[in-house]
Amino acid sequence: MALAVPIAEPVETPAAAETGGTLTIDLAAIEANWRALTRELLTVECAAVVKANAYGMGLEPVTAQLAKTGCKTFFVADIAEARAVRSRAADATIYVLDGFTTDWADAFIDINARPVINSTTELAEWDAFVSAQSWRGGAALHIDTGMRRLGITPDEAVALAPRAQTENHGIALIMSHLACADTPAHPLNETQISLFRELRMLYGGIPASLANSSGIFLGDSTHYDLARPGAALYGVNPTPGKPNPMQSVVELTGRILQIRNVGKDETVGYGATWTAKRPTRLAVIALGYADGLVRAGGASDDRPGGAAIIAGERCPIVGRISMDLTCIDITDVPSGAVHRGDIATLVGGEIGVDEVAAAAGTIGYEILTRLGPRCHLVYRGG
Repeated sequence: MALAVPIAEPVETPAAAETGGTLTIDLAAIEANWRALTRELLTVECAAVVKANAYGMGLEPVTAQLAKTGCKTFFVADIAEARAVRSRAADATIYVLDGFTTDWADAFIDINARPVINSTTELAEWDAFVSAQSWRGGAALHIDTGMRRLGITPDEAVALAPRAQTENHGIALIMSHLACADTPAHPLNETQISLFRELRMLYGGIPASLANSSGIFLGDSTHYDLARPGAALYGVNPTPGKPNPMQSVVELTGRILQIRNVGKDETVGYGATWTAKRPTRLAVIALGYADGLVRAGGASDDRPGGAAIIAGERCPIVGRISMDLTCIDITDVPSGAVHRGDIATLVGGEIGVDEVAAAAGTIGYEILTRLGPRCHLVYRGG
């Protein structure tokens, strides 16, 4: 049966003519990535992690698209995100990863959301709250099997296990989080998988969830009852070192403000970190680290940097990326093929988000969540 999904209002965005760049997000690609995981790898329910504004892709449009596609469970960081998801997915199950606080208490009832309980203190507070409100709201119980951030300890999980056999125990899901799933050979994976398997047996009859994006690709032993992909939905490669099985979701383009000549042995940008080895033509782009490009993504004399696509050619970024501007070496592009006002692609096409991240010494997750806060925003495929 089709879910009733409110139509998203137009997203407020600066006009294209008034900004230096455009961020384009392909909702159809996000849908295709979710469907690919669901149909090709999983035989269990596939949720969607939409925290951090759906990894920068827009919480409400992404939620609406996935709910329309058939996604029934969403994970968010906090209550504000849960409220936004509820506005676009009226019947969905929503888990709040940051857990329960008394400041958020009434909101869990108002929007029918479930906390992910991360400590015995939280559990006691949650129990007191639902008892006082005579509410049967469920919660997830997060067990720390090796990440060592949030979650109850394995010993605490063992001590709490008899609760699962009582009436109205209130545990809707048990879950853990893999620390090294993107490195399949890492020994911590097997340690966590084995420990979670043992603990899950103590909570018979309660659904379980372990696999994140990369965890899904570790095989059936991580799938349990519910998978929780996040980054893979948005085009980040969940299998580093192998071809990316996910479709690209995002494109970032910027206007060329100026084309200028730089002489051999002249430097470019802050700190004079890059020196021209030959007479060089530069295209100066109206995008910088204020638009989500990482400052370290430019080339210096000691290391290569990222790249851009200009006039169909791959061209290197040179010098430090500054707040509003990025310099691109277009010397090898045929003379006359590039003009002031033309468009350069910094993310998208053959330049995937993981490549952009690697050039800056970071990960695709960070790039996605930073992109385009002041750009013209375009959604397609919705």
